Amino acid sequence: MIELIPAIDLINGQCVRLTKGDYDQKKVYNDNPAEVAKHFESLGFNRLHVVDLDGAKSKHIVNDAVLKAITTSTSLVVDFGGGIKTEEDIEKAFAAGASMVTVGSIAVTNPELFMQWMEKYGAEKLILGADVRNGKISINGWKEDSSEDLLPFLKQYIDKGVKNVLCTEISKDGTLQGPAIELYKEVMAAYPNLHLIASGGVSCNEDIKALEAAGIPAVVFGKAFYEGKIKVEELGL
Repeated sequence: MIELIPAIDLINGQCVRLTKGDYDQKKVYNDNPAEVAKHFESLGFNRLHVVDLDGAKSKHIVNDAVLKAITTSTSLVVDFGGGIKTEEDIEKAFAAGASMVTVGSIAVTNPELFMQWMEKYGAEKLILGADVRNGKISINGWKEDSSEDLLPFLKQYIDKGVKNVLCTEISKDGTLQGPAIELYKEVMAAYPNLHLIASGGVSCNEDIKALEAAGIPAVVFGKAFYEGKIKVEELGL
């Protein structure tokens, strides 16, 4: 069964969603992310994806206190990303209770440092963030596009032991227009043993079923849940 991972995105300590990563298209869903996390746990979810959007913008972790509030009030397995640029940021995230961290921009701008972190923390603790716009990897809170193409970018790290990849199709994110299934199928065809986490565009249960049918191991969703478009009782939790 596909792994189901609800998301909490944080700005100013609030649970929000953006559209296509645009900070000017922000919708606040809840002022208490820890309560949202407890609700997810009560529904039967055991994983949670937390993104520090303030951190992504400011290039260092900002919402670690909110992360700690989530991890101390639930037993959810939390992966945390956004603004992780230094080892201090990673240590902060783990100290606040994250089970895994998602690192994207550093893997583009400083591959040697990323591999040092891989060796120190292990492939189970590090998720490679691969956010894609127009086929290129995007960095720094989706503010900049790099020259890196997705598949070669992934290959260099999969060859070195990366096992977990979170891939967001930015043009789909927050749009409720359906996920980029063909893109994910392409990745899985190239790397069938990869634990690929699909992110962006999920609008309903059918989208999740379509990803599962395509052999995608895991999916992140947020807006569709908050907008009441996902029928939790049909997810088989």
